[in-house]
Amino acid sequence: MKIIAGVDEVGRGSLIGPVYAAAVILNEKIDRKLLKDSKTISKDKRELLSKYIKKNSIWVIGKASVKEIDKINILQASLLAMKRAIKKLKKKPTQVLIDGNKVPDLKNYNLKAVIKGDQKVASISAASIIAKVARDKFITTLAINNNGYGWEQNFGYGTKQHLKAIKKLGINKHHRKTFSPISKLRTHNI
Repeated sequence: MKIIAGVDEVGRGSLIGPVYAAAVILNEKIDRKLLKDSKTISKDKRELLSKYIKKNSIWVIGKASVKEIDKINILQASLLAMKRAIKKLKKKPTQVLIDGNKVPDLKNYNLKAVIKGDQKVASISAASIIAKVARDKFITTLAINNNGYGWEQNFGYGTKQHLKAIKKLGINKHHRKTFSPISKLRTHNI
């Protein structure tokens, strides 16, 4: 029997926090028509779908930290988070479908990149939903002790509100130091 895992990452473009990846092997009974790219689903619906997927699949989360992102770059950190997720799966998949055009360096796995996979493949959509809900919850928790940046709304992305707050409050340990405009601000001692 073919066991297919879908993998996707979230948080690549954020200025803060870890990048998350999820790997999901869907149960045959799951309603695949409900699964779409996480970016096209409302927050409330995403949270409900995440619970539904978790009950009806094998799923795991992999992460790469801010330090790792700054050390090896965001692409390599995203691939590392995916690799960690795939290796944590309780069942070894016969094929791993990964959103995008690159796959992590992982021996003894049948890996395939699928461009716009989060829109085309149900298990990748499921991974996208689980990863986004998990990362959003983590960032919302970070926002509690880091007032003023608006992370509970912008999730660390470079919105006007967040950029204004960085200029006012400065950069903290959760910011990715190699990301623009953070890297530029650091050179100006902000």
